Parts: sequence; C-alpha cells; structure tokens
Amino acid sequence: MTRTVRLSAALAINAALVVGLAISAGIAHSTGLLADAGHNLADVAAITLSLLAVRWALKPRSEFRSFGNLRGTILAALLNAAALVAVTLAVVALSVYRLVNPTHVDGGLMAVVAAAALVANALAALFLHEGGRDLNMRAALLHMIGDAAASFCVLVAGLVIAVTGAWERLDPVSSLVVAAIIAYQAVGIVRESVDVLLESTPSDVDLAALRDTITAVGGVEELHDLHVWSLSSEVRVLSAHLVLAAHPSLEEAQEVAGRVRAAVEVPFGLVHTTFELECERCVDEFGDPCGMDDLPIQVRSRLA
Repeated sequence: MTRTVRLSAALAINAALVVGLAISAGIAHSTGLLADAGHNLADVAAITLSLLAVRWALKPRSEFRSFGNLRGTILAALLNAAALVAVTLAVVALSVYRLVNPTHVDGGLMAVVAAAALVANALAALFLHEGGRDLNMRAALLHMIGDAAASFCVLVAGLVIAVTGAWERLDPVSSLVVAAIIAYQAVGIVRESVDVLLESTPSDVDLAALRDTITAVGGVEELHDLHVWSLSSEVRVLSAHLVLAAHPSLEEAQEVAGRVRAAVEVPFGLVHTTFELECERCVDEFGDPCGMDDLPIQVRSRLA
C-alpha cells in the first residue's frame, strides 16, 4: 500500500471523526471530547498537508530545483508538529478553565464516543505506521497516536464519572495529561525537522567511523572538507575532498572514488556522494583550505 493511499484512508477516518466528536462534545459538555475533536481537526489539515508533500516530493527535479522537492516533506513535518503544539496549548487553556470552573459532564456518552474514537484513531494509526525514518509520516502518525491516547484517557475518565457520578474534573485532567505527552513528542519532530533544514549531520552518522572507512580504502591518502547532510528523512548525501596517493591517472582516480563510494553508501545510508579528487593536499597553515571556515573577506563582512 503506497503512502498516498494510506494517508488518504487516514484522512477519511479523521474527517468523519471531527463531525462526530464535535457533536458529541456539545451534547455531553465534555472538554475531553472537545479536545479530541480539536486534535482530529488539526489532523485533517495535517494529513492533507502530508499528502500534498508526498505528491510534491515525487515530482522530478528541474534546473530550478536541482535536488528536486524532497525538502517538501520536511517542511510538512515541521508545520504539522508546530500546529500540533499550537492546538495542544489551546486544549491546555480550555482544560485549565474547566478545572477552575467545572461543569456537569455526561460520563456515559463521553465513554461511548471516546471508545468509538479510540478504535477509529487506532485504525488510522495502523494505516500510517511504517517503521521508517520519514519525518513527514512520523509527524502524521504522531497526530494519530496523540488522538488515540486522548480517546483512551477520555474513555477512562468517562467511565469513572459514569460509575461514581462524581470526579468530573477527571475530564479536563485527562486532556492535560495527553497534551503534555503530545507536546513533548511534537517538539522532538520540530527539532529533527530543523536539523534537516539546517543541513546538520544526521544524528546516527558517526563521522569518525565514516572517516576511518574512507581512509581505509586503498589509494586514499587523506580526507578533508567532509560534509554529510539530509535532503529529506530518507535521502542523505555526502561531499568530500580525497587526496589520492602516488599521483594516479584519471582512470585510476575514478576507480578509487568508486571503491570509496561502494564502501560508504550502504553502511551509512547515503544516496548520493560527490568526491573532489586531489593529487596533493592544498597547503594552509590555519586549517582546511577547502573548508567553509575560510570564507572570502567579502562574504565574511556581509555576515558580520
């Protein structure tokens, strides 16, 4: 099943849930159900955005976008996580208000609707779960997990209220517990998305091990100006300067580059590698002459 199909199925489930939860929240006077409806409404927008990002990322690269549109999924993940944080803050504000100003809650109806929402959210989560690193799909899945957790908490609170006829403050308390969990996970997605956009080295790439692997290849004398970054959660690229031993011919140099590429692509999850081949290392007493640290004075003055 493709990501497009799975996202479309989750979108249909959530659109139906928003209507059902909003109506039920008004009848039961339940903050928990209203919070659940709010999360699902955010999910409708989030999954739509994720779906558009998937379709956009599949478009071929062009001269205008030589790397293609792969970063579209990262932007979608960032926006989805940020929107989830905003919705969660709104839920917290409403829950605190209900704690201070409690109102009667129909616990029975609250429990029945929450149980149905739990099943629907769990089904949507199953559609979106794939166990990969893709931040776009993980952000969409986080919305589903958050809603399933919210539905479970609302279900428990509704049952307690229905059985005891009291403890109505459990309704907003359940919303606060879920809000804390989801906000924590959403912040993690935001942080990972920003790392990709800032072209940070992927957290699970050991640069020391990568350097050792490259310099262990026969014919490589030295390595410098090494960069590893991500175009998306699943597309990593590398560029580096290789100083080759014994002044090889062009054909010999290309063979060395091919061996280096074969040694690093699979173990380090690299999709695209670019090597600049050098016969002798450039001399610079202050460090790497090819590195980004040695910016031209004109550029340095503009950045200051």
